[in-house]
Amino acid sequence: MPSPLKSSRLRRILAAYTVNRLGTWVGLVALLLAVFDHTHSAISVAAFMFAAQALPAFLVPAVVARVEASARRRELSALYVFEAITTAGLAVLLWHFWLPAVLLLAALDGTAALAASALLRAELAKAARDQIEAQAAEEARPSESREDRAQEAERKANAALNVAFSATFVLGPSLAGVVVAAAGAPAALFIDVGSFLICGALLIDLHPYVEEAGGDSVRARLRAAWRHINEAPSLRALLLVEVVAITFAESAGPIQVAYSQITLHAGDRGYGLLLGTWGAGAVLGSLVFARSLSRPLGALLSAGTVAVGLAYVGFAASPSLVLACIAALIGGIGNGVELPSLTSIVQRLTPPHLQGRMMGAVESMTALSLAIGLPLGGALVALSSPRVAFLVVGLGVMAAAVALLSLSRKRLEPAVEDHLPSSLPESDMLAPESTTAQTRVS
Repeated sequence: MPSPLKSSRLRRILAAYTVNRLGTWVGLVALLLAVFDHTHSAISVAAFMFAAQALPAFLVPAVVARVEASARRRELSALYVFEAITTAGLAVLLWHFWLPAVLLLAALDGTAALAASALLRAELAKAARDQIEAQAAEEARPSESREDRAQEAERKANAALNVAFSATFVLGPSLAGVVVAAAGAPAALFIDVGSFLICGALLIDLHPYVEEAGGDSVRARLRAAWRHINEAPSLRALLLVEVVAITFAESAGPIQVAYSQITLHAGDRGYGLLLGTWGAGAVLGSLVFARSLSRPLGALLSAGTVAVGLAYVGFAASPSLVLACIAALIGGIGNGVELPSLTSIVQRLTPPHLQGRMMGAVESMTALSLAIGLPLGGALVALSSPRVAFLVVGLGVMAAAVALLSLSRKRLEPAVEDHLPSSLPESDMLAPESTTAQTRVS
């Protein structure tokens, strides 16, 4: 099958995503350092992280539904332009620092960022599917063959996006440190503004408008997405288990600093080495996923989650920085396999007209898990030790992996978009569970 990445539309999406991720890293590091420099308070830094990364969890679904419900074009680009404006405002505030205003703009920027990411992932999957279906139509292939090829194209597109994500995870923080040190935090934020404008320009002709449901209200569209989750038990179970897995994984963040400084006595350099090794593993994991298109998605998701859990257990047992880095490499590989597997499964279990909102739900789920995980990790360290905390985290992730493995062995029920007249409201377009086609993702 020809690679879907030959599509100029897909290449532009990937380029925009990569530029945006690099700019976001530069902006995030600059703001974290600036908030601490102005306040000298870890609590202020934690408040900023909550405002920018956790609070948007409650707002993103409505924003995604609102953008999809609009009949106007270029809404996706408009979100990036909005991010550019809020980031420019943050840069100005660093010259006239006022923490409440910084937190407000950070929350607005974070909400737009997560909503844009969800819509971009949905647009990527749609672009891959559209290209393959157009090719199949020209070749007069049967519909079953078209669907198989479209699903494979989605997986390839998700794999490419994950490679870009992992690469920016490795390069972004290093680039951010150099830029902030050389030019200062406000200048770094204006570089971030430029990345948003470039991203918006690359995506100017893409729009997530859904013609068959354009007249539905935001509330109706959210109800339709919620109804789909309730009527797809496998999807609901998958999301619930992933909330647990991601919450435990996110709780490792506060533990890592104390672990490198107190337990391993590795200092700042050791902490950076652990993060860098995890990032390198994520790149390798992304490549593993990209070369595993014939592997069942459920098995890949379970294996990736197991690897993350084993890494944290390895941290708990490692007597030296070298062994801890080996554990970090394993965990990074698991991360690089787990995340695109989750995205691909959710897309497969979701009809096309709900893709944007379900990607928004996944982004919100991750942000909410971060909100729970950060204080959980801090509490585990305060109540025990970094080794014990990592052991608890690792066992929690492993328990979620066992649940995922059990779930992956069941028959999953991907939703199939009914071919109904476009005049029907979207809430009536969801097929009842008894009539939904069944297939395996693992």
